[in-house]
Amino acid sequence: MIFAAGRGTRMGSLTKDCPKPLIKVSGRPLIDYALDLVQSSPIEKTVVNVHYLADQIADHLRDQDVLLSYEAGTVLETGGGLKKALTLLNSDTVVTLNSDAVWTGANPINALLSAWDPANMDALLMLVDHPDAIGHNGAGDFLMSTDGTLQRGQGLTYTGCQIIKTQFVEAIPQDVFSLNLAWDSILQTDRAFGLRHHGQWCDVGHPEGITLAEAMLRNADV
Repeated sequence: MIFAAGRGTRMGSLTKDCPKPLIKVSGRPLIDYALDLVQSSPIEKTVVNVHYLADQIADHLRDQDVLLSYEAGTVLETGGGLKKALTLLNSDTVVTLNSDAVWTGANPINALLSAWDPANMDALLMLVDHPDAIGHNGAGDFLMSTDGTLQRGQGLTYTGCQIIKTQFVEAIPQDVFSLNLAWDSILQTDRAFGLRHHGQWCDVGHPEGITLAEAMLRNADV
């Protein structure tokens, strides 16, 4: 599941006539970087949710092997968007990925799939150390213990990439909600785990993120 429905208000005038997933970084639309990660993984079914300027995104993806989940009216946020798309995904476990980020290092999806242990995990989140969270202003989201279990706290930064069992999303009665609600349930049972990304991750949710992401990619190629 690639999240691509947000209005991109932090981008200011850049998203007046262009949806955030189509804003270009180093000459390529942001969503193409997310698609690269999916296509370089074993994943066979991809759903992209769309809302703001949805027709532009649909047109861009017309030749891609993806399904679109249209969100009319209210934006459903991450949890609500995933919940609505579950009929298309048709799986009890899904990978989610934000479309407004650029990565260096190994494919985070493949790393998550390699570490996934469904007997002991209900969610596995890809995290980065604060210095590797480029363009991100937060102080961190989770603390990770030596066995990989997570608790809330200022430590590692969540990257928007994870594996999660869909039962925890389906159990939430609201239509509009953040994935934080699903995580809250999983954290209570010590079945939320983290994995540290060995590379950099750039948040391209604001205009400065474009320049930072391009510099990050250039440095990675040196």
